[in-house]
Parts: sequence; structure tokens; C-alpha cells
Amino acid sequence: MHDWQHTVAAAAGDGSLTRAAVQEVLGEMARRAPGRSVEVRIPPYGATQIIAGPPHRRGTPKATVEMTAETLFALAAGSLAWPDAVAAGRVLASGERTDLAGLFPLVR
Repeated sequence: MHDWQHTVAAAAGDGSLTRAAVQEVLGEMARRAPGRSVEVRIPPYGATQIIAGPPHRRGTPKATVEMTAETLFALAAGSLAWPDAVAAGRVLASGERTDLAGLFPLVR
């Protein structure tokens, strides 16, 4: 079990632990897909930039992915597939390079 998995398991119903778990998962995503072209947002807990390419900045074409913490955890653990999350409206993704299907699950 990865460190982030322990934090996710303990986070249920605890805002501060949820924030910590989101930060750990986002950190793992940034390690696996370094770069600054896509911003991944998990409001209100955190955000990170991932994937090589032109940097994401305000005023440039959007390259953002947004979802809830619960959706992030399900994708990371493999209990939810990226296409299913997008089809169900659980992930809002716009712009280039925002198909993160190849990044999930984080556990293999």
C-alpha cells in the first residue's frame, strides 16, 4: 500500500485529512506526469499542474481538469475508470492533453 492510500483510507469525513490525502494524490500525479500544461483542480482541497507542454496560465487556452476529492480517490484506486467518470459528469475536462486515462489508476 502506498503512503497516499493510507491517508485516503483515513480521510473519510475529516476535512483536514481529505486535504492531506488530495495533496498526496496530486503529488503522486505530478511525479508520474511532470509538467505544467494541465491544471488539475480538486476544490476546495488543492490543485497541481502536470503533463509536459506549454505552461498553463491565466489568459491562455484552458487546459484544466476538475473533480471532487471522492472522484479523485476512486480514479486513483482504480474503482472508477476515467471514461466512466467523464461520461457521468464526475470529471470536467477541457483543453488539450486533458485526457488523463493513461495516468489512472495510480495503483497497478
